Amino acid sequence: MLLNRILASPIAHIACKYSSSLSISGCQCHRAAVSVDASLINCVRVFCSTSSDQSKISSTPAAKHERIKSKTVKNKPNRSKNDVKDLLTIKSYSTAEKYLLHEFYESISSKSSFKVIDVSEDLEDEVVVFQLNKTDEKVPSIIYVFREGSIVLWNVTGREEKDILDHLKAYEHKAYPPNFVEEEKETIDFAYIDGKSKIFKNEFHLSKSESPSLSQYTFSNALALSVKLAIWEVTLESYVESMRSVSQDISDGKSIRVTRNQVFRKTGQLFALRHYINLSSDLLDTPDFYWDRQELENLFLQTCSYLNLTKRTKVMNEKLNHCCELMDLISCHLNDKHHVRLEWMIIILIMVEIVFEAVHYMDRSFSDQVESK
Repeated sequence: MLLNRILASPIAHIACKYSSSLSISGCQCHRAAVSVDASLINCVRVFCSTSSDQSKISSTPAAKHERIKSKTVKNKPNRSKNDVKDLLTIKSYSTAEKYLLHEFYESISSKSSFKVIDVSEDLEDEVVVFQLNKTDEKVPSIIYVFREGSIVLWNVTGREEKDILDHLKAYEHKAYPPNFVEEEKETIDFAYIDGKSKIFKNEFHLSKSESPSLSQYTFSNALALSVKLAIWEVTLESYVESMRSVSQDISDGKSIRVTRNQVFRKTGQLFALRHYINLSSDLLDTPDFYWDRQELENLFLQTCSYLNLTKRTKVMNEKLNHCCELMDLISCHLNDKHHVRLEWMIIILIMVEIVFEAVHYMDRSFSDQVESK
């Protein structure tokens, strides 16, 4: 490696030039380059070591580490200006545990600025789809509101997005913290094409021929699951952070600073989160809607794979298992302490009873002695 660096350095070229003036062949030129003055070679070594040190410094991680999501972040391809102007934006949020979907549907049905779209009869109780009535837009702005607390906005401006989210707040049940909602949003580019809907170069390509677009619903369904899972991920991370001090106390042999009631509530939170992920959502199985729609099912599975839902769900369950084991350990420890406390209380009561019996015995003996006199 050092020889290659020397041969590629300006010093080697100078040595070659000097050796060529002495009628040295090409092979001898390389030898002359290697046999340059030792001080020059030392300079090259210093230069190489300095650049190596700089590369090590540049690869040193920052002092403050951001939270690394379990989902894969994919690099977007370079595009020309002609490609960029045809791209539109999808934004998806999960703002609450669930929405009051029927009441929300009635509220937008009466407004002229919204146009409700019937996608499929099988989805009436699962999602509300509506379009913004705008005369100056060639591409429609369509919004999908899912009962599970997620919303997906296609080609919606920032001001329109804010108005819709503000209107939706009145129909949220157990809203999530605003910072969680903003941090875990998904933003993806999409474009309309003449062919079939697909994922291409980190973009969603939507067919122009579908009306209503079931492919658009399929993309939205996967995005809704992704942002919901992202909220659960950050919720679990917050839970783990709250239990970090307890784990440290256990490793240090200190007294655990939690009560049995707190452990009971923490365990309930874990099982509630596990219930949401494994039983209440479609993260572990394909929704029934796609069973008789093979093409849409394939598109849904491709989108879930792109968003890395399966791997993220597996990681979440592994973390939940670890947290449950920790809570079981703490609960057993606290139960043992409680049992020991009860045993000591019983022992103390027995000792008190013995003391009282001894006093009574001494009192009776003293009384008998007095009477005998």
